[in-house]
Amino acid sequence: MGQKGAETRDRLLDATQELVEVGGYFGAGLNQVVAVSGAPRGSLYFHFPGGKDQLVGESVRRGGRAIGDSLGALADSDVSAAELVAAILRYLGDRLEESDWRKGCPVATVALETAATNDSLQAACSEVYTSWEDALRAGLADRRDAEDLAVTILALIEGALLLARVHRSREPLTRVARQIAVWLH
Repeated sequence: MGQKGAETRDRLLDATQELVEVGGYFGAGLNQVVAVSGAPRGSLYFHFPGGKDQLVGESVRRGGRAIGDSLGALADSDVSAAELVAAILRYLGDRLEESDWRKGCPVATVALETAATNDSLQAACSEVYTSWEDALRAGLADRRDAEDLAVTILALIEGALLLARVHRSREPLTRVARQIAVWLH
């Protein structure tokens, strides 16, 4: 694929990621993706012959990688587990607040809408969550209970993001960070 093709594909993925994160799978119609991306309609089917499910699946994986890379970088830094989780929650809180409370998690809405009915999207969501658990586990590697803690912390983060988005307040994120810090000391 040439540079122009890669740029068009990226624009389609960027538009899909934006629309899915704000409005979910059902809030991201293909006409909207084409309009937001500025790409020709034919490019959509050229780059994503599997249609909307392929486009959304790749978008979820891409958004997940971006957050996963941030988690990994934080996990690789020289901070305590409590500081790691606090930094993750600050990062996600900043991202949420900067989007005017519209962008919580690039995976959760799609997972809730499609996991029970769409195997390919369920698999994409599962892959992303597993990668985030792995990054958290790496940051907790010195603990015997790292595997259980990684899942528990991820579940708390996801819940806190949902509450923060609904309440349009960072307070749920702050409270979860405080409680996790108590657990990790």
